[in-house]
Amino acid sequence: MQVNLVKNAGTADLRLSGRFDFNAHRDFRNAYEPLLADAQVRTLNIDLAGVEYLDSSALGMLLMLRDKVGAVNKALALQNVRGPVKQVLEIANFGKLFRIV
Repeated sequence: MQVNLVKNAGTADLRLSGRFDFNAHRDFRNAYEPLLADAQVRTLNIDLAGVEYLDSSALGMLLMLRDKVGAVNKALALQNVRGPVKQVLEIANFGKLFRIV
């Protein structure tokens, strides 16, 4: 998986592409951790447009991120969710846990 960061006016977009699975945990964590400590970032968006595959470990990573973002009083949203990724998130009822745009 590749992670690209785009920051703009208090918002950070993490654009993911490829397979989001356990092998991506280190890259994913290394991408978001500095953003949690950045006082200028108030909103973190996870852009899933380029994700072709998502497994249960990725769901766990998103849940852990949700807790960490909440602990530092920032907002979190999942963006550009479609196809098989959307189906997995719907089955897991992530729409009740995350703002999905």
